[in-house]
Amino acid sequence: MYDVLIVGAGPGGIFTAYELVEKNPNLKIAVFEMGHELKNRHCPIDGDKVKSCIHCKSCSIMSGFGGAGAFSDGKYNITNDFGGTLHEYIGKKAAIELMEYVDQINLKYGGEGTKLYSTSGTSIKKMCMQNGLHLLDASVRHLGTDINYIVLEHLYEHLRDKMDFYFDCAVDTVERIDGGYRLHTDNGTYVGANCVISAGRSGSKWMEKVCGELEIETMSNRVDIGVRVELPAEIFSQLTDELYESKIVYRTEKYEDLVRTFCMNPRGVVVNENTNGIVTVNGHSYEDKARQTGNTNFALLVAKHFSEPFKDSNGYGESIARLSNMLGGGVMVQRFGDLVRGQRSTEKRIAESFTVPTLNAAAGDLSLVLPKRILDGIIEMIYALDKIAPGTANDDTLLYGVEVKFYNMEVAVDQNLMTQHEGLYVIGDGSGITHSLSHASASGVYVARQIAKNH
Repeated sequence: MYDVLIVGAGPGGIFTAYELVEKNPNLKIAVFEMGHELKNRHCPIDGDKVKSCIHCKSCSIMSGFGGAGAFSDGKYNITNDFGGTLHEYIGKKAAIELMEYVDQINLKYGGEGTKLYSTSGTSIKKMCMQNGLHLLDASVRHLGTDINYIVLEHLYEHLRDKMDFYFDCAVDTVERIDGGYRLHTDNGTYVGANCVISAGRSGSKWMEKVCGELEIETMSNRVDIGVRVELPAEIFSQLTDELYESKIVYRTEKYEDLVRTFCMNPRGVVVNENTNGIVTVNGHSYEDKARQTGNTNFALLVAKHFSEPFKDSNGYGESIARLSNMLGGGVMVQRFGDLVRGQRSTEKRIAESFTVPTLNAAAGDLSLVLPKRILDGIIEMIYALDKIAPGTANDDTLLYGVEVKFYNMEVAVDQNLMTQHEGLYVIGDGSGITHSLSHASASGVYVARQIAKNH
């Protein structure tokens, strides 16, 4: 019998566990993770023998200790302007304070010396406004994929002897019982008084199943669909040198849709990721200069919200990603010049491009995959960005598709992030409330404090 069962060892689960130990070291805690221990997380794609996704049982990029954020570029955005709606539940001041607390823990466990960037007082904001773009306010701690990994190593060493970790242990069912909850896993059953679910974005389908079984209300959320742009680092250096990551939003003239930049990786690499068996694209960057490249990459995403009668926003995104996988055998890449001329990119054209790709992707035609409205928005956004970063709309700018950000249907929770079932909390990106490392981590700290207060 555990005091607290934690489902998922991503940022939300890790910071729940960390804060519980800080507040009450006598609590008996168990953490369940469908993926591997951190040291055993290795993607088999090496670019030589294995060139594309082989659909491992557990994707080491998406699952395991550290969650999908383990191999991200370790960007912690301290802001309420984006990254989730945690502040709507706990208040803006409390949300920022929790994110700053998480930042201090990251510094303590290996992140010291990393830079905190800020949009405060930047002239780039004015430049964006003059060109129909909107720069969102934030402070950004960039750990880099390499330092982020070190922080996770140190956190695991700190926690591993203070609680029970069950890796390669997928939870199938969460059952309500007298006095708590029983988890049915592929490695036996476990019982606890409190249960914190931090399933992450890749656990969205499972989360819907759990909510259905426990009759927890959910609200339809959105899906973000777009491409990952890769271009020479010098083109965006004015922005990245000062801000590192710039979250820029643009309203298209044609449809008045919002298109935004996301996950900017200066001198980074483009990578595959596997979500529910579908291969999509993402990006990483490193603090170590020896591992940096000559390119910068970032996502351009269009958010789609659906109304009645259609509710399956994730299914919509998955169907588009499957189409890309069908045509390209995985992720496909196209030169911007080819896209606007209505011609398919070929391996020869990609090889002759002045932008050397960092991901081995199939040359193809994104107009056969992305809906016209989304593609029109992306093209319009690239021309808008070209005004503040001349060269963005060059023919040799590479577009990888598709990038899809799946969001869980928003789970009904109260101001304590607890469902209508006493002692059952839902946090992190799996809740549909947080969409970032910083917000997910902060939600874990917040819930841990609620639980510790009652023990």
